[in-house]
Amino acid sequence: MAGTAPADWHLYVIETASGALYTGITTDVTRRLAEHRTGRGAKALRGKGPLVLLYHERVGERGEALRREAAVKRLSAAAKRQWLARRRAGE
Repeated sequence: MAGTAPADWHLYVIETASGALYTGITTDVTRRLAEHRTGRGAKALRGKGPLVLLYHERVGERGEALRREAAVKRLSAAAKRQWLARRRAGE
């Protein structure tokens, strides 16, 4: 749409009750987390609650968000936890 500003995309990481990590992107983290918690989000998270939002960051445009999501999803669980710890420490 001409004249419409692009949406700000966010990367987020959710932890399930069993400790599994889920990574996704959205334009509205609060809405998306609510969808996941009510079973309207990703099938991978259905019945896996309670779900805890561990991390989110504004990425910018959708293409960049998709690239960041893919990079984080490629990490092993241990590497993803290290990545999260560094982000929380402000690196």
